[in-house]
Amino acid sequence: MDNHLTDNTARRYKAHVSVLGTTQLHLRSPSIIAWWSAAYPGFGHLLLSKYLRGFVLFIWEVFINLNANINLAILYSFQGKFEMATNVLDSRWLLAYLPVYFFAIWDSHRTTVDMNKVYMLAEREDHHFNLFSIGLMEINYLDKRNPMMAAIWSAFVPGLGQLYIHRLVTALFVISWTVIFLYLSHLLEAVTLLISGDLSQSTAVLREEFLLMLPSIYGFAIYDAYVNTVENNKLFEKEQRRFLKDNYQDSNFQILKGEKVNE
Repeated sequence: MDNHLTDNTARRYKAHVSVLGTTQLHLRSPSIIAWWSAAYPGFGHLLLSKYLRGFVLFIWEVFINLNANINLAILYSFQGKFEMATNVLDSRWLLAYLPVYFFAIWDSHRTTVDMNKVYMLAEREDHHFNLFSIGLMEINYLDKRNPMMAAIWSAFVPGLGQLYIHRLVTALFVISWTVIFLYLSHLLEAVTLLISGDLSQSTAVLREEFLLMLPSIYGFAIYDAYVNTVENNKLFEKEQRRFLKDNYQDSNFQILKGEKVNE
């Protein structure tokens, strides 16, 4: 149940509030979105709320990366073992990986440019959208939240910041894959052994190909939670300003620009 039903009288809407989250259009940097797609295919599209495309590219990255041994090759390169890095790569999978990788970067950049244009047109129309949604399982409403708090929770566990700002789809996806990578990398087991003082065993149990997946997820979760909290706050302020103007401002009130007021 929404407090305002979309009547489809506008060609474009700036935002939509549902029980699964708040989806909105706002200006984004195409270069930054493309960078996140380069860091991990799918992340750029998730930042744009293009969930299905982002999920497909993310799962493709995991599957091909592990079969091509790309993370192991990166690790050996960092250690200066370039011959081992070359030998460990599986060219059959690598050649399938590259076209999709570059597509993710190109498509996220192109989509960002298009969505920025759509946002500017929707901003000019400035049509009403729903602010409150209540369903059998969830309640979501537009309000202000603390961006730093969202980033801090995501730094503890990726996905918690998204839960804080009610981005349930992204939260479920990020939390699920974080748990998978933590388990398969044996990171928590290694930390436990390190605290116990068994450094050699702590290093031995780590699975590097899964461990290298985690920095990208942590970085994305922190950035996504912070940016979306800031943009949600802006959206709330704009809507609140319009509500107060429509309901409480005198219709004869005018702001005089460029005229000197006599004291």
